[in-house]
Amino acid sequence: MKLAERLAALSADVDQETCQPALFSLADSWDRRKVEELVASGQVREVHDRYVDQLAELCATRSPKQRLRGAALDEVVRAALGDGPPEERGTWVHYPWSGRLVHVLGEADYRELRFSRNRYKITPDEQARLRDKRIGVVGLSVGQASAVTLALEGVGGMLRLADFDELALSNMNRLRAGVHEIGLHKCVIAARAIAEIDPYVRVEVIRTGITEENVEAFLTEGGKLDLVIEECDDLYTKVFLRERARAHAIPVLMETNDRGMLDIERFDREPDRPVLHSLLRGLSAADLKALTPAQKVAIVLRIIGPDALKGRLGASMLEVEETTTSWPQLASGTMLGGAVSTDAARRMLLGELSRSGRYFVDLDVLVKDGREAEVLVDTAMEEALSRKPLPSPEAPPLARPADKRTVTKEDVRRLVGFGILAPSGGNAQPWQFVAKGGRVRCKVSQDAGRTLNDFQRAASFVAVGAAVENMVLAAPAMGLSAKVVEAPDESDPLAACDVVFRVDDSSYAVDPLCTVIGARTTNRKPGKGTPLSERAAARLTEAAEERNGKLLLVTDRAAIAEMGEILGQADRMLFLSRKHNEEMGAELRWTEEEALRTRDGLDVLTLDVPPPALAAVRLATTWKAVEFAAKMGGGGALANSARRLVASSSAMALVLAPGTSSRSYFEGGRALERVWLEATAQGLAIQPWSAMLYLFARFERGGGKGLEPKVREQLGELRQRFLRVFEVPAEHAEILLFRLSKADPPTARSLRRPVEDVLSFL
Repeated sequence: MKLAERLAALSADVDQETCQPALFSLADSWDRRKVEELVASGQVREVHDRYVDQLAELCATRSPKQRLRGAALDEVVRAALGDGPPEERGTWVHYPWSGRLVHVLGEADYRELRFSRNRYKITPDEQARLRDKRIGVVGLSVGQASAVTLALEGVGGMLRLADFDELALSNMNRLRAGVHEIGLHKCVIAARAIAEIDPYVRVEVIRTGITEENVEAFLTEGGKLDLVIEECDDLYTKVFLRERARAHAIPVLMETNDRGMLDIERFDREPDRPVLHSLLRGLSAADLKALTPAQKVAIVLRIIGPDALKGRLGASMLEVEETTTSWPQLASGTMLGGAVSTDAARRMLLGELSRSGRYFVDLDVLVKDGREAEVLVDTAMEEALSRKPLPSPEAPPLARPADKRTVTKEDVRRLVGFGILAPSGGNAQPWQFVAKGGRVRCKVSQDAGRTLNDFQRAASFVAVGAAVENMVLAAPAMGLSAKVVEAPDESDPLAACDVVFRVDDSSYAVDPLCTVIGARTTNRKPGKGTPLSERAAARLTEAAEERNGKLLLVTDRAAIAEMGEILGQADRMLFLSRKHNEEMGAELRWTEEEALRTRDGLDVLTLDVPPPALAAVRLATTWKAVEFAAKMGGGGALANSARRLVASSSAMALVLAPGTSSRSYFEGGRALERVWLEATAQGLAIQPWSAMLYLFARFERGGGKGLEPKVREQLGELRQRFLRVFEVPAEHAEILLFRLSKADPPTARSLRRPVEDVLSFL
């Protein structure tokens, strides 16, 4: 036989029709026999078996926190494989047109792994909903790009493709195909491409394109389509298909490959909507049969709009059937059309795009000289990564003046200067001081108590109590006595107490704790895990008891780890709750200017996190960045910091005070300050975790008012776990939860507002 004859014979044997793969399970005896027959007959020309690699990737994807590698991953894979031979797991897919036999994961595992990178853009629930959708694609130029992108993204579990044409070489300026596919039907090329991406997608092909005889079957056979993507050139088919889709309440989407023009027609929501946005008013599909080329141009111009005349497309339309056989289309436009139509289809099917309309994703307009977008830089973040800590607040001098006769305004200013060095939740500094002579009224600021974490201003009363304790400690060193009395004005619920200072010539005892008031600070650096000594524990406990408080200490490592889990889950809960997230974000000061201007809140440098983690803080306290994670129940990484820091601690501690009134929290604040100062004197670092306690109070005593339902539910669970670690007596205020550790000094300290901002004289 001559070479030409042999080549012709081989060419005639090429499979031009098959586009459905065959799926087999070698665990099934019938399937195994069929595969043996395929191999024996020579229909298997290539075997690709990377099943174990796929399974390993699936196992690693399911446990991202464990970062499975090497022997650990091998062990998990062996367990997943079980006792049977690997070849009997998963699915063997035979592609008749290429002779390939490919071993892949079973359908559920295959989809889980293949769409694992979609997560957080498409939720697993959304992916499952999309898999149930039936989509028809008519016209396989832009339509081929759409169909393949739909399959890549997992939009649609059944795709029905319709076209009448075969691939020509001139089509390959925009269709993704190989020269070996010239002459193949466009439906076959698209169906094969989809099958090689995902053998589990069901693909049906209609090689005749849409006709009056098959349109009903195309739209409804086996169940009505959920969406039609129309990308055909024939005007009659465009309109006729829409008329029938409208009759069945099926939405239609079209991308024209010109100016990124996208049309959405929601016939499912608007059953009487005119086709093509009324642009063909007065014309039906029947009117469009047998039009001349000039008449077709006029109709096309009505559809695509007058702006199309301004570009090269307008000029090319005058050349149709003169110097060109059809209007031009480019691969870039086709690929863009596939992306735009898939994105719109996904959002339509998920209920996000509910209105009809026309849209443009015109790259000539969006990407051109003079339209450059501003390159945005997070200047606050950049500054936080590079700036130096601000000077720490300093305590006033403690020297006792000679021949002192009376309490002066300067004395009061110095005493309040000591007071405002006390801690407050989020460094809110919720205090006000009003002085008359040597009597200073100590109040909660009118603006305090506006956050969910300050239930009934309890946290603010704690801060005022801590400030008062500082003032009482400092007074003897200044030659003054200090007496704390209840504020006599019962009509002012914000008044915590009056402190009466008098000149005292006696050798008044000075408490050593007053010398560390200026050194007391929050330290969020990791601890060294050093055990807490019995002496230190006893001294801290005594410090609380000196102000009628109670200190509960947890040093058992298992209990500490449990507190890390509780606090981690609480942090995650708060970051994923919009109101709490916004409140936490409002506390942070990212720039030097902001920190100096407000002199309150938390300078981000006080968080003592490395630069990469600082970026994570920026994300975690930006609601738009975490909103989607909140919706889909993600955000597990938000709990890691608390777990890690608590694990590095020497102990977890809880300060309590009898009762639950404002007075109880005020007195608890005094006890807390003594504990904190004692810890400072012993070289112990303290990092407070206060938010959860005050949310517990809101949950238990305030009925959870103002909290999201999911937060109330999670608080109830966390409360039960918390009480198993700390045995809190009934009718006791929980003042502050904190971790104790030996740690390096903090990088920065929170600023304080000037005394003049919080002190007034009568």
